[in-house]
Amino acid sequence: MNFLKAKQVALIFLGIGALGGFLYWRFVGCQSGTCPIKSVWYWSTLWGAAVGYLLGDSVNDYILKRKKRFDENDRKI
Repeated sequence: MNFLKAKQVALIFLGIGALGGFLYWRFVGCQSGTCPIKSVWYWSTLWGAAVGYLLGDSVNDYILKRKKRFDENDRKI
């Protein structure tokens, strides 16, 4: 449960990325079937989820560092 709370932002971005990857396959995709990532729905969804998680994890780290900095400043005062 602690993992879910710590990575909440990253998991939200993972879901958004997976949805984005699926929608990209659905509406843009690869008509010929020769594109390895875009030709099947699960590969584009997986790549979208991976990119979403990586982006969300970066945002999550930024938020935690900023929160820690503000907490340290509050203690000094």
